Amino acid sequence: MTAKRMALEIGMGTDVRGGDSTKAAARALRDALWRNSLSIAKALGQDPKDMLVDIRIGVPNPESVRREDVLAVVPYGTPELTVVEGGLEMANEDNSDVMLLAHAAVIVRLDID
Repeated sequence: MTAKRMALEIGMGTDVRGGDSTKAAARALRDALWRNSLSIAKALGQDPKDMLVDIRIGVPNPESVRREDVLAVVPYGTPELTVVEGGLEMANEDNSDVMLLAHAAVIVRLDID
């Protein structure tokens, strides 16, 4: 069997106050996942838990992301998370705080013939 791409979803998440990369990353992942209901696994006679979920997230400070918090968002399947430098960080008017934007791409694969 070969893992074939079934879906690509994208999302954006923010932490408006506090500059928390993990919050922004988890929100980006939710944005990508929660607007969709993938029925492809069942349509192909497979269990959704068999989906391979490749998650790629861009945030300004990738090393600060708590990976287990982001992975906890995934409802089923086998997730793999890659966090890279990206997104956007913007200071407020008096430079006392920052807003972070994270971007997520989620590729769902299934092992099919």
